[in-house]
Amino acid sequence: MKYLEERKQLVAYGKKMLDERLTTGTGGNLSIYIREDNVMLITPSGIPYNETIEEDIVLMTLEGEVLEGERNPSSEYDMHRVFYQKTEHVNSVVHTHSEFATVFACLQEDILPLHYIIGSVGNRIRCCRYETFGTAKLADVAFEAMQEDKGILLGNHGTLAIGEDLASAFSVAKDIEFIAKLYYRARSIGTPVLLDDSQLDEVIEKFGTYGQLRIHGQK
Repeated sequence: MKYLEERKQLVAYGKKMLDERLTTGTGGNLSIYIREDNVMLITPSGIPYNETIEEDIVLMTLEGEVLEGERNPSSEYDMHRVFYQKTEHVNSVVHTHSEFATVFACLQEDILPLHYIIGSVGNRIRCCRYETFGTAKLADVAFEAMQEDKGILLGNHGTLAIGEDLASAFSVAKDIEFIAKLYYRARSIGTPVLLDDSQLDEVIEKFGTYGQLRIHGQK
């Protein structure tokens, strides 16, 4: 079985998605791109994360051919491979159905910069329009919406986060939910005071030079 270490990571982070309340049941999916071999490993379709084992992870080409694995790959594999095909820096994609972020996804509303942690994602958390899950159309819309950011909301669906590795992409997914929760609660009692462009630029620059700030919850 190839890429055992990467398989172990996907199994562990699938369980972590449940533990961190970023999804429920079998919702969402995760993948890792092995750039030197031009293949990706992705979580299987319809298997609960707590029951997933290394052998369940599916090894695929970016053209959609299954190279290793008896399971069906996640139905969202198009939404993963598009980032591997069209970028030179993305090596992992994490898709979640986290509760507070999905509230704003269902409103098809961007989350505005009320807290500096948003700088780990972009200058706002943008929401793309709705497209049917598991389609190439959704993959194209998500890729277009991402632009230079590291995460977006998928209209009426959930969240999508990207990174140079799985830990980075997962951290962005956590940050999106953290900001969404703050935005929801702040708007419930008042009007959030937003950070301006210069404040955001300063934060984003600091994130680029001080990696620990990009891990949610650390200062």
